[in-house]
Amino acid sequence: MREITIGNRKVGPNHPPLVIAEIGINHEGSFEKAIQMVDDAFEVGCECVKFQTHVVHDEMVPNNVIPGNAEESIWDIMSRCALSKEEEYRLKEYTESKGMIFLSTPFSRAAAVQLEEMGVVAYKIGSGECNNYPLVEHIARYRKPIILSTGMNDINSIKKSVDILRKYNTPYALLHCTSIYPTPYDKVRLGALEELRDTFPDAVLGLSDHSLSNYPSFGAVALGASILERHFTSDKNWPGPDIPISMDPKELKELIEGSFAIFQAIGGRKEILEAEQPTINFAYACVVTLRDIEAGEELTMENIWVKRPGTGEIKAEHFNSLLGKKATTNIKKDEQVRWEYISE
Repeated sequence: MREITIGNRKVGPNHPPLVIAEIGINHEGSFEKAIQMVDDAFEVGCECVKFQTHVVHDEMVPNNVIPGNAEESIWDIMSRCALSKEEEYRLKEYTESKGMIFLSTPFSRAAAVQLEEMGVVAYKIGSGECNNYPLVEHIARYRKPIILSTGMNDINSIKKSVDILRKYNTPYALLHCTSIYPTPYDKVRLGALEELRDTFPDAVLGLSDHSLSNYPSFGAVALGASILERHFTSDKNWPGPDIPISMDPKELKELIEGSFAIFQAIGGRKEILEAEQPTINFAYACVVTLRDIEAGEELTMENIWVKRPGTGEIKAEHFNSLLGKKATTNIKKDEQVRWEYISE
């Protein structure tokens, strides 16, 4: 059975979906905003918040590359939004003091080292690092659970990372993801979950979604996703490149409650449940007499029919087998017919 354990939380098909509130860099470098988002996620029942750890000089060289969802260079964004090592320590401590799981995505080797020194229980690797095999291997050596997003990657490139994780016996999960901000519904491609399941039978599966609603996440649960990740903010009016695709506390609560409801609803077999008996008692139809019937009289559609309630001995499914047989005793009108009243 696919299953990993993050802290004390078991994650897999036999457990409710783990909803990750991806705070990322929505704090824009403000420790106070980061704390507020942890509080707001906690208040609506969220188990896990995730941040991003940026040691900018180890992550990239100075550049003027502007992301598609921003108006300034990635260098300037990360330089402004990176929290200090001390702030991340305090953030982790505060999150865990509330009984929540603290996760963060390292974007460089130095960031991974910093998180390991902090004693994180697991790692999230972002889509951009899915084929950064040196970094994947560095993190895999810690042998802690890894949640790997797979946006901008195909099966072949994902396989190379998975081979590394298996090499180190690292527990892992794969999140299907589309790296378009926001992601149109027709680009979400939930069918990829089945492809990932078939190709990586030992992987826990999930969805990291950048669409503008919870709908794809709900669909993913029905298709077997055990982890759901969406960007999160306390206030959609705050500045930040990821704010427009982020859910607020109300939507986070709906995602948690809705995904749990769908998890409870999936599975099972088509069979009659014992708990359905009270409904059967009134909803089924049974064979009843339309008028008084004398002993020896032949049963026809003129003197018997099927009516509620379903408490009679002979259910509607047996009606046709009674036609042409004879009553062995007098039967009164509107009486539920019993097998002992009928000739063999």
